[in-house]
Amino acid sequence: MALKVTAREYKRVDLVEVSGRIDSATAPQLEKALQKIIDEGRFHIVVDMAETDFMSSAGLRALLSAAKQVRRFNRGDLRLAGVQTKVKKAFELAGLNELFKFYDNNVDAVGSF
Repeated sequence: MALKVTAREYKRVDLVEVSGRIDSATAPQLEKALQKIIDEGRFHIVVDMAETDFMSSAGLRALLSAAKQVRRFNRGDLRLAGVQTKVKKAFELAGLNELFKFYDNNVDAVGSF
């Protein structure tokens, strides 16, 4: 399944919906979408991963890189919503689950800002 990344800008937060597999071939697509938001000076980002069924280390790297940029100088945060159990395992195995805030759905995540 090809990766589909949809970004929507709201008043206080940007919502990035990701569906499909995030691997070494598709991670640059996610990275590009997140970087575009950051370059435009918006630092509150929610990544909705309810439709993401696989995440490789390349995907983890893309999210970690974006999170570091938005958190720099306490400007904002990157939060994750709807992460499936098997994808969350990738965060746990890499020891990154402590670096991200996880929410059950994008409404809760967006509301957390």
